[in-house]
Formats: sequence, structure tokens, C-alpha cells
Amino acid sequence: MSTNQTLMEFRGVVKTYGEGTAAMNALAGVDFQIEEGEFLAIMGPSGSGKSTCMNILGCLDTPTSGAYLFKGVDVGELSRKQRARLRRYYLGFVFQGFNLLARTSALENVELPLIYRGTPARERRQRASRALEIVGLKGWEEHSPGQLSGGQQQRVAIARAIVSDPSVLLADEPTGNLDSARSLEIMDLLTKLNREQGISVVMVTHEPDMARYARRTLVFKDGLLGSDTLVH
Repeated sequence: MSTNQTLMEFRGVVKTYGEGTAAMNALAGVDFQIEEGEFLAIMGPSGSGKSTCMNILGCLDTPTSGAYLFKGVDVGELSRKQRARLRRYYLGFVFQGFNLLARTSALENVELPLIYRGTPARERRQRASRALEIVGLKGWEEHSPGQLSGGQQQRVAIARAIVSDPSVLLADEPTGNLDSARSLEIMDLLTKLNREQGISVVMVTHEPDMARYARRTLVFKDGLLGSDTLVH
């Protein structure tokens, strides 16, 4: 549930690739705010700017001009090391391709973000076990990705994303590699995390059926924000 506290904000964000006559604006001056506790879907055709928007929100890229603020801090003024720290402590990422380590157990995959943070082994294990339980995989801790279905692998990926208690979960086409039934399960899980755990969710999707789970939808077109719709 939204708290009316601004979590992320774009102020006239422009992102230009290339120079001179080859320059192309992936984002051409975009403004919006995301409040804490929101479930937001980002949509748009290929080349519309939605992926560039997601990369900037995830501190994987910075605007050419304008400003991206995270909890009131101008991310563009942070050093690369500071941006990496912001990602590590405040953001959780879920991708279409799961990105799990093949020869590693579900529990060990989930522990990875905590290893990067220097969390002690015993605490890592406890938190990873709890995250797997939250996503419905209690009892599957020692299974490798090859022993899990696609839906279960995405659940492991979501557990890995939430194990560090992020402020926001950034999900890039999280159901893109799943069948319809598993897609609905993942969307139900993201909704539950948003409502029960209070985690803000920002999701890029090209599927209207998946976007309907969000309470607000941004639609990009030609590097601009075409519409900003509060669904329910």
C-alpha cells in the first residue's frame, strides 16, 4: 500500500546515446514519482524507453540530463561505488532469465547478496531459509536450479531479490520465460510481497494481463511518458 512518501523520482530525465548526428534520445524528458509501497507496471513497445528507464531506476545507468532521485538523493551525484552500495542495500532485481548459478543449491543462490554485504554465514543461512519459505519453497533449499521447474527457479530468484530486505523490487519481464499458469503464480507472489511485506514493486512487462496486477501503469512511447494510469 502506498504511503505517500516519495521513493523514486524522475525530473526531466533525458538519456542520449551516441553523439552529433548519430545521437538518439532513449528518454526525451521524463517526469514521474513512485511512492513507497506502490506496485507499478512500465509498458511500451520496443525502443520506447522503458528499458532505459528501468536501468536508471536500478542505478545501472545515469541520466544525460535531468535528475533521478532515490529517497530524495540525486543518484547522478553519487560515485560509482556509492551507486553500487545503493543497489546492494536498497534494491532487489528479478530478471526474465532467472540468472541462477547452475551448480549451486537454491539456498546458496539466495545467500549471494548477503555474501556481497559481508553478512555472517549463520545469519545468511537463516535469512535465505526464511526468504525461500516466504516464496513457498520451504523444503527445496538443497535443490539445484536443474532440479526445479521454471516457476520454482523464478521463485528462487525472487527470494534472492528479497533476502536483503530491499526498499523496492525491480522486475524486468519476470514472467517472460514462463507458461500462463506459472506466470499467474509469480504475479500472485509479487502482489503478496507488495501487500504483506510492504515491498515496492516496479515491473517492466509487455503483457497486459500481467500489468493488470499493478495498481498503476506507465506507458512509454518514443522516449516520452505517454500515459500514467492509476488502475485501482
